[in-house]
Amino acid sequence: MLATADALAILLDAARPIDGTQTLPTLNALNRVLATDVTSPLDVPPMNTSAMDGYAVRLADLAHGSRLPVSQRIPAGHAPAPLAPDSAARIFTGATVPAGADAVVMQEQTEVAGDEVTIVHRPHAGEWITAQGADIRAGSVILPAGTRLTPQALGLAASVGCARLEVRRRVKVAVFFTGDELTMPGDPLKPGAIYNSNRFTLRGLLDTLGCEVTDYGIVADQLDATRATLREAAQAHDLILTCGGVSVGEEDHVKPAVEAEGRLSMWQIAMKPGKPLAFGTVRRGADGAIGGEPAETFFIGLPGNPVSSFVTFLLFVRPFVLRLAGAQAVAPRALSLRADFTQGKADRRNEFLRARVNAAGGLDLFANQSSAVLTSTVWGDGLIDNPPNHAISAGETVRFIPFSELLN
Repeated sequence: MLATADALAILLDAARPIDGTQTLPTLNALNRVLATDVTSPLDVPPMNTSAMDGYAVRLADLAHGSRLPVSQRIPAGHAPAPLAPDSAARIFTGATVPAGADAVVMQEQTEVAGDEVTIVHRPHAGEWITAQGADIRAGSVILPAGTRLTPQALGLAASVGCARLEVRRRVKVAVFFTGDELTMPGDPLKPGAIYNSNRFTLRGLLDTLGCEVTDYGIVADQLDATRATLREAAQAHDLILTCGGVSVGEEDHVKPAVEAEGRLSMWQIAMKPGKPLAFGTVRRGADGAIGGEPAETFFIGLPGNPVSSFVTFLLFVRPFVLRLAGAQAVAPRALSLRADFTQGKADRRNEFLRARVNAAGGLDLFANQSSAVLTSTVWGDGLIDNPPNHAISAGETVRFIPFSELLN
């Protein structure tokens, strides 16, 4: 069995950004990945602006006295006249500082009487003035290619006037589920059957990543049916994602089907939950190999247990899909937190334990770490990445990966 780090390295080494871009309105580009750098055509702010409501003054004028006539009023969005000698200008936050002024005195440090203002605070040069280009200089790259566009990144692009952005096309993912025991919610639950929770979890995760998803639903536990679905899915997708059927049972047909229709590069990871994870490719037919398209479609087979499929998706599928989409940053950030529990039994595999942060800033462990207990994924705040053969003692520091880093 491969170590988790080695398995992830294999996946990421195989992933290459997909071809194809599109230009979208900036308002519609959330969570997409930039295909080209965004370079600012202007300084931000584009002029010297006031950081406070107050009065713009010339320091040299204050040498003659602290009482000055107010020569103009400057709201934000208006072009001021140059500051008249021996005067002050009433100015508001975000407004353009008039030529000749070299400081702004906040209104709380002034006394106003009629059309005159008394400056009761001696300002220094540049006080409460945001200089032109203090945030962004014209010609600088503000968002490099490979950036996944967050709401704040869209705001940054808009702040330099970018109305449209060139992004990578969506990753096309085909997904299907195997298991004759699977039943969709709303249908009668027959003896021995279970509801297909994985379909809802994995579809939600793929939607969160912005994938273009084709859902082939539940495929019968038959080798021929599995092979036929793989062949069809390979034609127009970048990735085939399956759930279930990758173990070694007589009714597990996904692994032999992939080996018949393509090849497996990896199978079984030394992790808990989620050991039977498979990675490989499925051949495309003649139609799928023309026009510069690759002759193979990537394949990832997830285990069928709900927690196993959830965890392996977060740790392996998520970074793989992001790398296909052209994203540069795919690794989640982990925290070092205190374990407020003891787990005396070590496992030979790399464990990913569902835990949550308590009021004291430590971690509590969900009582039942079975791969079938989906409630742990809702109760928890994230995963403890526990190395192989390591028992956890209360008070020690552990590596914790928050779901907030993995579910976006």
